[in-house]
Amino acid sequence: MPKETMTPRERWLAVLNHQLPDRVPMDYWATPEATVKLLKHLGLSSKRIPEIVMDNTSLGRSVSLSDDGTGLLREALERLHVDFVVRVKPRYAGPPVAEDADVFGCRYQDVDYGAGVYSECVHHPLAHFSSVGEIEDNYTWPSPDWWDFSHIPQQIKGYEMYPIRGGGSEPFLIYKQLRGAEQAFIDLALHPDIVHYCLDKLFDLAYEMSRRIYETIPGQVMLSYVAEDMGGQEGLLYSPDHIGEFLIPCMKRMIDLAHEAGAFVFHHNDGSIRPIIPDMIAAGIDVLNPIQWRIENMDREGLKRDFGDQVVFHGAMDNQYTLPFGTVEEVRQEVLDNVRILGEAGGYILAPCHNIQAVGPAENIVAMYEACYTHGWT
Repeated sequence: MPKETMTPRERWLAVLNHQLPDRVPMDYWATPEATVKLLKHLGLSSKRIPEIVMDNTSLGRSVSLSDDGTGLLREALERLHVDFVVRVKPRYAGPPVAEDADVFGCRYQDVDYGAGVYSECVHHPLAHFSSVGEIEDNYTWPSPDWWDFSHIPQQIKGYEMYPIRGGGSEPFLIYKQLRGAEQAFIDLALHPDIVHYCLDKLFDLAYEMSRRIYETIPGQVMLSYVAEDMGGQEGLLYSPDHIGEFLIPCMKRMIDLAHEAGAFVFHHNDGSIRPIIPDMIAAGIDVLNPIQWRIENMDREGLKRDFGDQVVFHGAMDNQYTLPFGTVEEVRQEVLDNVRILGEAGGYILAPCHNIQAVGPAENIVAMYEACYTHGWT
């Protein structure tokens, strides 16, 4: 086996700068249940399980490295040679929030789907309003002053050799929770003034929160997560016109802020999104995730051919069949294919295309990382 010549942070930076790393970097995304399963498989179950945190993005509940006081998850990932990302975030210090709610007043209920629990929004505080004026008169938007940013430098101590993620936005996800998903989509056509008003508020909050993070640890944030799920299994969930009107202008503002702070923009966008990829690249994204190559119009060869010199690919390990239901050999073959296709001449970070689910065997997770570590050298 060749000798590593880069730290995880250096390895990511090489790929982000469209240079060849010593080997293909690897990232880890998983549900808490899948993480527990992996830890047990690696013989680490005798130690305390890391704290599980609620990530207010489309990723849902996840394990945060920076919140793991035991070092348990870090030990597992370092054993598998995973170049994991450490997320930093401010601590909430504002008005009291109900245990089952978030700062926006959305309320959640844990729903057990058999192989995992997801917190689903069951109360939408803006659902009953029919005008911007009603919202202005009856609703209080969160303020960035409700968060304490002074703890952030402590969160990266001991993780200096790893990529640091901080800041970013995913406002339409929050808008769907505020209004309810069905009403949110209806609003795009029937109540565009409400959409613009609310998204402006949400983007303004995300912008100021991100700016303060960058200011607190200048030059340390490598990745900012500017996301929005725009695709389904067969095509876009929104019209290109709606994406261009409601999302891209403010996303570009977030992207420009990240670039000014020296960070790269990690763009998470689920589903069949090929028609909108050129617009997102024009807006300035640096990394495209999750690369769901099994679905309509997302073949890896075409994406690499058309966009490989403009954007870095992250993900592409199929989470609908291969990781949960495939054999170990199928997992290994997919790794080889991804490295060969997406990793040609660099520009690829291997990861699951969404949180690994507990329905699959831990052997598949281990096989994924072992195969990439064995065959991903450049």
